[in-house]
Amino acid sequence: MGELPIAAVDRIIRKSSGLRVSESAAKVLAEHLEEVGMKVAQEASLYSKHAGRKTVVDDDIRLVLKK
Repeated sequence: MGELPIAAVDRIIRKSSGLRVSESAAKVLAEHLEEVGMKVAQEASLYSKHAGRKTVVDDDIRLVLKK
């Protein structure tokens, strides 16, 4: 995987906690976020195909996240 920048994930953790973050902690969260993101994207693509579109739109993502 490795799509999300570790520095960005580090900032998210620091912003939400106010604590320092180890690189391994940021990597673990990045991996988890990528897995969740892939599942959301796959399901959203099903909504898009069902609607007869070749483009995933924001409403497709929102539908998945409501579930």
